[in-house]
Amino acid sequence: MMKVVKFGGSSVANSEQFAKVKKIIDADPSRRFIVTSACGKSSNEDHKVTDLLYLCAAHLNYGVSYHEIFQMIVTKYMEIKNSLGLKLDLGKEFQKIRANITSDLNLDYLVSRGEYLTGLCLAEYLDADFVDAADVIAFNFDGSINMKKTAELVRAKVDISRRVVIPGFYGCLPNGVIKVMSRGGSDITGAVLANIFDVDVYENWTDVSGFYVADPRIVKNPLQIPRVTYSELRQMSYMGANVLHDDAVFPVREKNIPINVRNTNFPENPGTLIRNDFTEDDERDAPPVITGITGRKDFTVITLVKSHASAEPGFLRRVFSIFEKYQISLESVPTTVDTFSVVVRTKAIERKLYEILGELKAELHFDDVRVDQHLAMVAVVGRAMKNMPGMSGRILSELGAKQINIRTITQSCDELSIVIGVDNRDFYKAIQAIYNKFINEERQGLSE
Repeated sequence: MMKVVKFGGSSVANSEQFAKVKKIIDADPSRRFIVTSACGKSSNEDHKVTDLLYLCAAHLNYGVSYHEIFQMIVTKYMEIKNSLGLKLDLGKEFQKIRANITSDLNLDYLVSRGEYLTGLCLAEYLDADFVDAADVIAFNFDGSINMKKTAELVRAKVDISRRVVIPGFYGCLPNGVIKVMSRGGSDITGAVLANIFDVDVYENWTDVSGFYVADPRIVKNPLQIPRVTYSELRQMSYMGANVLHDDAVFPVREKNIPINVRNTNFPENPGTLIRNDFTEDDERDAPPVITGITGRKDFTVITLVKSHASAEPGFLRRVFSIFEKYQISLESVPTTVDTFSVVVRTKAIERKLYEILGELKAELHFDDVRVDQHLAMVAVVGRAMKNMPGMSGRILSELGAKQINIRTITQSCDELSIVIGVDNRDFYKAIQAIYNKFINEERQGLSE
């Protein structure tokens, strides 16, 4: 068996966390390919290294001294080096970084140094080979990862008989310039390597024990999700469950490689297992009707009214083209015979709203156009809902009983998710109501 293991910033925040990582690696010889993020926060008063590096760049751009902030980074890594007895010449590394950024500031190079330095420290501590991500993660000029080129480089540079540490979050463009991913991109690096090595499991170690049925900030002590499909995860991640980077799913899903989200601070917890689907043997027990309840606040609904619009060929396409012109993604489009509602994120449209409304009226001659803001979208996700007749009706009935006004509802044809629009002020209340009705009551029924 072979595994790729990725450790997030909280897992490598200081020397104590490094010791936990080593214990996890030593406990399982199959944990051979190790991806690391930059050092995260040790406490609420601490700072993530990547945040400090971005701040250094801002100071450099404005001609303000960055040395005090940079020294905070130096202090953090020197604590790790001295506490763990590492021989790595960090002074030389910091000198090189200073020289590079003062002569020619490349933002991507600078902010990638957190992963780079953490990788160097972790490789020595684990007695592992260090392979720079710049040497193996190949980007195309459009920012996408060149999987074929990356696979060639990885196989040429990595000795699979040894433990290997590779920094996450960055790689290299065809011209040799460092390129970083979006924040949380180390998840993607791990997934890419899992695909290339065709491993048995991709373990993603973080500071939570996998996914929960609902956000712990909304529901007290929510149930942990033991198993979730990639499709369910995509729905939940898109609507707000942000344990794992959205794009980390695709490289492993292609080969049906399971992702196991684990907690570095509680390694005995099995975490959440993610895969394409689960057999009856995998499930052991029937899956819960609802896998997860998540959502986001702050959406805008534009309601367009025009008699006989549904009978007019190309009508929706013309509406969509106006939003496309302004680079606005549509979340959902609830429709009736003469009414079309377009749901978009408020932040995306707020500066362009009146221009879009003007074009919609001028081009399509609506009888009426209404704008409602402060809408929240609640997503109820579950692969077993399709086997439960009347599920959407039961959810709506429960929200009605709690005096929660339902603004929109969308259900996918595969019955994997039901997305309900409510007022922002009812967002927490709606999630709590659904959780209490379908999770707590089910638990109570099983215990009786």
